Amino acid sequence: MNISKPQQRTLHALAQGGRILLERDETGRTIAAECLTREGWRLAECTLDLFKLLKRRRLIASQGGGPYLITREGLERLRPQLDNRTSGRGW
Repeated sequence: MNISKPQQRTLHALAQGGRILLERDETGRTIAAECLTREGWRLAECTLDLFKLLKRRRLIASQGGGPYLITREGLERLRPQLDNRTSGRGW
């Protein structure tokens, strides 16, 4: 399965201790997804569409109503990188 760069970056943030928090409306529908790193920084690339795709592929999951975390399958799909912030940019 191919994983795009925004998906990889989000999964790397989750693998390093991050989480995805959801914002819901009055009826309970999800209206926004926010990915936070373990340091508390917000990952701008994590959109609602990206969240839905990761959830559909079962790369992330929530237990007991908690935040969404990476699953074992999500960890297996990641390519190892030393630092996902500078990968592929030639800095």
